[in-house]
Amino acid sequence: MLIVKELGCVAFDTVWQQMRDFTDNRTTHTADELWLLEHPAVFTLGQAGKPEHILCAGEIPIIKTDRGGQVTYHGQGQLVGYCLFDVKRLNMGVRELVESLEDVLVAALAEYGIQAWANREAHGVYIGTQKIASLGLRIRKGCSYHGFALNVDMDLSPFNSINPCGYAGLSMTQMRDHLLKTPTLSQLGYRIGNLLQQKISFGHSN
Repeated sequence: MLIVKELGCVAFDTVWQQMRDFTDNRTTHTADELWLLEHPAVFTLGQAGKPEHILCAGEIPIIKTDRGGQVTYHGQGQLVGYCLFDVKRLNMGVRELVESLEDVLVAALAEYGIQAWANREAHGVYIGTQKIASLGLRIRKGCSYHGFALNVDMDLSPFNSINPCGYAGLSMTQMRDHLLKTPTLSQLGYRIGNLLQQKISFGHSN
């Protein structure tokens, strides 16, 4: 069973604490949840994140977090999906989960006529050489949190102030640049939630 929740626009540090609390307090019977939201402008550094990949933060706050990956930017108009899954119960490896999330995002973009591909080496989803979605997870007690960030209809200029995901010169893109009519975050989140449930067998919590 997967419970999908829309949280609106929430500060990163607030929802980060909520994810940790949820993970610490869940039991083997707790249903998996997908939290869909957006963040006010923030740069986040993953566990292996190197500060030198932040070239010029300006007034945008920087938060060092416990997810995998390097540095990325979150801002309004980006759909963030936090995956609070019992990975052990799903009988999945971390790589399998990441690749499943990539596949779901590729499928969701295809529904809007956008041809994207999953990069299995430098994880994420790309349109040509431009990155449209980033992924980073944390596994604790056999359960995941953090997740994906899909650029939908946002100001991409803050990405110029960092080496996105640790790659100098990596160009970012968003759905708005490839569509005549961009879906709302709610519409897109609904499709991604459905595709995720088709891709991963969540079953029922007991």
